[in-house]
Amino acid sequence: MSGGGFIRLPGGSVVVALSLPRPPHGARPGLYDCGCRVRVLVHAVNRQRALTRLRNLGLRSVYLRGNTEPPTPDEITAVLHHPDGLVWREAPEDDTESWHPIRALLRPQPARPSAEKEPAGNERPAA
Repeated sequence: MSGGGFIRLPGGSVVVALSLPRPPHGARPGLYDCGCRVRVLVHAVNRQRALTRLRNLGLRSVYLRGNTEPPTPDEITAVLHHPDGLVWREAPEDDTESWHPIRALLRPQPARPSAEKEPAGNERPAA
């Protein structure tokens, strides 16, 4: 279960903070099978819209139950100053790590090149 919380801003919008398991990274899932958690912050019109934004990005089983870990003032500032309004960082307790855009978390890693060597395009077959 994910820990998280929210806070309603004076303008009526909300900032939702969730601690989630780090999603797998496509072709190289072995590097991230450490049980790491990430802290995700979402700025949206309401709580349901914030969770819908995460679900639309592929984080399907994201729920907010309770308000046990609401966002800190520093986290609120970070998400409000980001153009997408959706950021994450690896170590929630480490204040020295910077916040990253959500595309950096969900970006599939390129596959490693195979061991077989393909012929170059400028080689001509022997006659």
